[in-house]
Amino acid sequence: MKINAFVEELKAKSAAELNEELVAAKKELFNLRFQNATNQLENTSRIKEVRKNIARIQTVITEKAKVAE
Repeated sequence: MKINAFVEELKAKSAAELNEELVAAKKELFNLRFQNATNQLENTSRIKEVRKNIARIQTVITEKAKVAE
């Protein structure tokens, strides 16, 4: 249940912290894609994991925005 712990951790953060987390995840995804294109990436499943984490972060941001309305 690693994923549930990650989501609960995200829900405890503020909107600003979530935006910082989102930016960091997008930078990591860019770097992973770059490494993959240059055949330097050994663990290609990390790309999928980071993409899902970005979606989770965006979902929590949307949930917080709807509650704030």
